Amino acid sequence: MMKGLLLTILCFAGGLASSLAQSKHSPTSHYPSYEGRVMAGYQGWFRAEGDGSGEGWSHYSERGSLAAANLHPDFWPDVSEYEKTYPTSLTNKDGTTVRVFSSVDQSTTDLHFRWMEQYGIDGAFVQRFFSGLRSPQRRQKSRVVLENAIKASQKYGRAVSVMYDLSGLKNNGEDCSAIIQDWKELVDELKVTSQPTNNYLYHRRKPLVVIWGLGFPDRGYNIRDIGIDKVISFLKHDPEYGGCSVMLGVPTYFRDLNVDTNPDPYLHELIASADVVMPWMVQRFTPLLHMDAARYEAQVKADLAWCAERKVDYAPCVSPGFSWHNMHAGGSYPIPPLNQIPRQKGVFYWTQISGGIQAKAKMLYVAMFDEMDEGTAIFKCSNNPPAGVQLCDYEGMPTDHYLWLTGQAGRMLRGEIPFSRQMPNR
Repeated sequence: MMKGLLLTILCFAGGLASSLAQSKHSPTSHYPSYEGRVMAGYQGWFRAEGDGSGEGWSHYSERGSLAAANLHPDFWPDVSEYEKTYPTSLTNKDGTTVRVFSSVDQSTTDLHFRWMEQYGIDGAFVQRFFSGLRSPQRRQKSRVVLENAIKASQKYGRAVSVMYDLSGLKNNGEDCSAIIQDWKELVDELKVTSQPTNNYLYHRRKPLVVIWGLGFPDRGYNIRDIGIDKVISFLKHDPEYGGCSVMLGVPTYFRDLNVDTNPDPYLHELIASADVVMPWMVQRFTPLLHMDAARYEAQVKADLAWCAERKVDYAPCVSPGFSWHNMHAGGSYPIPPLNQIPRQKGVFYWTQISGGIQAKAKMLYVAMFDEMDEGTAIFKCSNNPPAGVQLCDYEGMPTDHYLWLTGQAGRMLRGEIPFSRQMPNR
């Protein structure tokens, strides 16, 4: 009898302690909702020899030294405003040495967030790749860019949010619960959701955490076997670290579970347990097909209706173009053409922006701020790339053209300027 009573008391005490646990997040944010905002994905993965990371020329070249024969990106950065740059073995057309930035430098992130403020872009989803989460040492090293972004978000009043990308998750049934430990460390050590001026992006007045990479057939992992339900439940319900809103990054045709989406209906169960869905629409639409702009708008409209029935919010994805010629140049399969989905000086980008807004989307996700590898970057890229290499450029438009258009997208989304299907002129 006494043993039973003691057990009851201990259980009651444990339950009471759990119920009294206090959330570690600030109760409010300067960005209480994703609605009315245009946010850009932020890779932060470019490295340079001598930047202290020990990662060589990562994402400038994946095959050792940086040379014309082994470039990785399809666009080249305009580095005229960077405080810190690094010399390469490449030369400009005038014979001078080509220099590049490194994403690990605080001054780089600072400049990028200054551009966001200057052009009226609300902020960034900072990528956290699963391959960097497996050990305390990897987690510590891989969060340098996020730490810099938090500082810059404070300085320039921009929103910041964590996006977990499941790229790197092994296909042997590896559990993705390392996200739980990482989130605890970000909350406790970086104070990601409790800075003195809290600019962490909230949605439904809760910190928004993104998990990207569910339902794609080219991913070897089975979404039923990776413990993703446990991660979502933790983020939403843990008394200390939870109380979050969750956004899931899924394929374009998630509704019908076909084309670019695995047919497993479990994806719909996961979406129903989340708060926002963001379909990855890069490389799914092109200005080279007749009426593809109308198809994009119809897709967004149907997605919105589907999500509304399930009380899930929706963020359509927009991108300025697409090209990944150089990153596949060393493969044995057919090499994709350079400038595969052309930008048309911004017209293609604006057709998606205006189509999404016309379909009544309340928020937009821009792919991506700094993605030169796949040719979706909106930050300042050069119209004068290095000599002797195959690279795209901004077709003679100002290097800040896509930053400016993105700021205009936010203004049009919020009704601060009239709606227009025609790309605005400066």
